[in-house]
Amino acid sequence: MAAPDPVDIRLLSLVAETGKAAVHDLAARLGMDPRDVASRLVSLSAAGLPLIVGVECDPYGLRNAISGALANYPPPAYQQRGYPVPPQPQYQAPPRPPVPAAPPVPQQPPRPDPMSTWGPPQSSSWARGDQPTRPAWTTPPGGAPAVPAPAAAPAPAPTQQGRVGDTLLTDGSDGETVAIQLVEVVDPADFLFTAAGYRLREGERSVVVHTEMTNRGSTPFPQLPDLYLVLVAQDGETVGKAPVSLSSRPPHRIGVRPGETQGGHTVYVLPETTELTSIRWSFRPDDNHNTLTWTVEE
Repeated sequence: MAAPDPVDIRLLSLVAETGKAAVHDLAARLGMDPRDVASRLVSLSAAGLPLIVGVECDPYGLRNAISGALANYPPPAYQQRGYPVPPQPQYQAPPRPPVPAAPPVPQQPPRPDPMSTWGPPQSSSWARGDQPTRPAWTTPPGGAPAVPAPAAAPAPAPTQQGRVGDTLLTDGSDGETVAIQLVEVVDPADFLFTAAGYRLREGERSVVVHTEMTNRGSTPFPQLPDLYLVLVAQDGETVGKAPVSLSSRPPHRIGVRPGETQGGHTVYVLPETTELTSIRWSFRPDDNHNTLTWTVEE
């Protein structure tokens, strides 16, 4: 058995110490030629040692070198020194899958003559029922070219309105169907407010509104029936409910089950000079489509 090369032993010891290093760095630390270090590492890796010899490059610079200068480079050191070259596997490109044939393009039937299908242009038979309706055209005075008439804006959803004593029905976005009756409006209600132990400041008055809600759907109504019941003043301002309850006029309870009717009273505190025009109820404060409005008469 041949004695191990002491240079290879020093090289392997340094590689085992660093774990990972560049060839030129190993050559500088051992005082050797980088080409000699590289050829030794490749030979030791081919001999079966747990050693991987890698390479790193500048892709753009290497491509420029391949374009012409690489042909003048001398042969690698392992070929000059006679070291065995490990066999390299031959790369074979995988077979390409067959390209499916394009499906045949169906031939379009000949288009019918517009004159025979729709009739003469500008006649009543020009618009077919199975085709989009042609836009209406208007001719400005003076013989100017015709321009399409502007499309009419969609009408807003009608708001259900009534008077005190009426029952109005509406549907919510979550499947609720409720009927609300505005039973009574007490304005002013200062005597009820003070009888419950509350005190109004100078220039204020109180209003009490009695409503009843009936859940006519199959979905429970989960909140207070008067949570978004507001008073609407003549100038468009709204007045929300006050956080008080009267012993003689019990408030609403939270939640109304399907088929259940629940009544309650809502208290408001507002300036004495505010003129009320209506009372408005909605599922949510930003809901303008399912709103109920009752007009308040003086």
